[in-house]
Amino acid sequence: MSKTVIGMISSYSGLSQADWLWKQTPEPFGVWKNIQLLKNAPNPDWLLMYQYDFKRRLPQSKWEQLLGKRTEAQPITPTAAELRGVPQNRAIYLLREPPLPEVQPTNQRNYQAAQPFCSYVSGPDDAAPVPDYMPAIWYISNSFEELEQGSVPRKTKPCSWITSGINRTENHRQRLAFLQRLKDEPLTLDVYGRGLPPAVQAIGELDNKWHGMAPYHYNLAIENYADNDWYVSEKLWDALLSWCLPIYYGGSAADRLLPPGSFLRLPSLDEAGVAHIREITATPDAWYAAKDAIAEARQIILHKLNLLNWLSEFVENS
Repeated sequence: MSKTVIGMISSYSGLSQADWLWKQTPEPFGVWKNIQLLKNAPNPDWLLMYQYDFKRRLPQSKWEQLLGKRTEAQPITPTAAELRGVPQNRAIYLLREPPLPEVQPTNQRNYQAAQPFCSYVSGPDDAAPVPDYMPAIWYISNSFEELEQGSVPRKTKPCSWITSGINRTENHRQRLAFLQRLKDEPLTLDVYGRGLPPAVQAIGELDNKWHGMAPYHYNLAIENYADNDWYVSEKLWDALLSWCLPIYYGGSAADRLLPPGSFLRLPSLDEAGVAHIREITATPDAWYAAKDAIAEARQIILHKLNLLNWLSEFVENS
C-alpha cells in the first residue's frame, strides 16, 4: 500500500537535507505508519510549512557585511516551486518558536500570512489560530532503534546543561545570568554549547547532544519561555531520551504531556533555584526514584508526541 507523501519547507537556515527527521522512525526513508516524510519530494500529497517566515532579511553582499549594514526584512511569498501544487486543504503550518514578547508581532504576521496557503495554522501560543503544543522533534542523533530498545547508559557524573550564548531577548539574558550564577557556586555542573561567555568555562559545542547528556544523572532543561500552557521544546525531550532526570524550568504543557515524576520542577532562576539544584544533584537518589517514570516518558516521546506520529494522525483524520 502506497504511503501519503509529505513535503516540507522551512525558513530555518541549513535545513536542506533530504532525510530530515528520518531518524525519528524505525522504518527506512521517513516512513511512519501511513505517511512518508520526504522534505524535497517534487509532488507531495501534503505540505508542511514548518516555521516558515513570510518576512525575512535578504542575503547581504560581502561589502554590506564589511560595512556592518543590516538589511531590512522584506515580505516573502512562497513560490510555486516551493508549494509544489499542494492545495490549501492539504497544507499545514506549524510555528515552532516561543511567543516571546519581542517576536510576537512576527508570529502574528506569520499566522495571518499562512492562512491563504494552509487550512491548518498552529503554534504553541494562545494567539495562534489553533493553539497547541509543538509535536516533538529531538536533537539526539542516535537511531530510533537505539533510543527505543537500548539499555540505560552508564551514568558517571551528576549534572549537565547544554545551552547557548544567544542573548537577543530578555528571557535569553535571564537564562545567561542564571548560568553565571550557577558557575559561581560550588556545584559540579558541566556546561556545553556554542557562543558562551569565557567565564562560563564551557566544554564546547557537541555534534550529538547524547554525549553531553547520557553520562549524567540530571540535566538542566531551561526553556526560553515559560509563560503559557503550550510551549515545551526539545530541551525536555533530549534530556529524557538520554535517560536523564530533567530539572525543568518551563510552562505547564509538560505536566499534560508526560507522566508524573518523569521530571523535576525548577522553581525559579534565582538563589532558590540554585539551592534546589544543589540539593538534588548532591546524590543520584532522585534519578533512581524516577527511573521507571523516565522509561515511560521516553516511550511517550518516541511513539506519541513524535512529529511523524502527529502528521500521521492528522492525515488519517483529515
